[in-house]
Amino acid sequence: MSKNKIPTYDQLMNPLIKALRLLGDSGTNEEIHAKVAEVAGLSDDQLEVLHNSTKGGVTEIEYRLGWAKTYLKKVGILENSGRGVWALTQEGKKTEFVDPREIVKKVNAQAKKESKSQIDAEGENDSSESWHDDLASTIQDMDPSAFERLVQRMLRESGFVQVEVTGRTGDGGIDGNGIMRLGGLLSFHVIFQCKRRHGSIGASVVRDFRGAMVGRADKALLVTTGTFTKDAMREATRDGAPAIDLMDGEQLLEKLKQLSLGVKTEKIEIERVKIDYEWFAGI
Repeated sequence: MSKNKIPTYDQLMNPLIKALRLLGDSGTNEEIHAKVAEVAGLSDDQLEVLHNSTKGGVTEIEYRLGWAKTYLKKVGILENSGRGVWALTQEGKKTEFVDPREIVKKVNAQAKKESKSQIDAEGENDSSESWHDDLASTIQDMDPSAFERLVQRMLRESGFVQVEVTGRTGDGGIDGNGIMRLGGLLSFHVIFQCKRRHGSIGASVVRDFRGAMVGRADKALLVTTGTFTKDAMREATRDGAPAIDLMDGEQLLEKLKQLSLGVKTEKIEIERVKIDYEWFAGI
């Protein structure tokens, strides 16, 4: 599908505000993306178009929503926490509808007063387009066995114990297993499968993995560097069947950043000098 048939970032501003209101004024990126798709009536084909087909991980809708969130944050309608939760501000809660052209105009006016480095530091495009793409490309170039070890390390750092990489052929796609301990009281046997792909994982992969899970584990985790189709996400939580937990490329990159696995975060202080014109006018 052509990217021209996908709503632009400014066209997504009002669906984004409405989606947050329906979510109770706040939501995670995953919740927001799903609700915006519902509000805007986006098709599966639109949702599955990748922003950069050669690197994977981020869809075009996610990329454009990132910019919509950034613009609305700059004008005081949205705010976000370090845990990836976005919320309507007090001003945002009073806002039923915005004129996207006015929002863009205001932000562009702000940009003229800010240094380019400050804009890059605040804009989501920096995280989506630089380290996200670089890390996704690095993972795609890894040997398959190295990628399995990366997932193994990630699970260990996340609190799993006895994590093993098996990777045996003819084992129903199971790449490894481990034990997840909850609060030091409960333990769950978990199997996992690793899929390095540029594109989307379909429902059939989820069904096959569930078949391998039955009788072998309590939980199953499917990790991919790409994305999951809407059918795959529905199949993962289908009523009457064991649930399969899914981790797509974007979630994988964020988890690696959170755990500081191969990713270092540096805080850079930027001095910005602002002239108080009203102060001078009052002398």
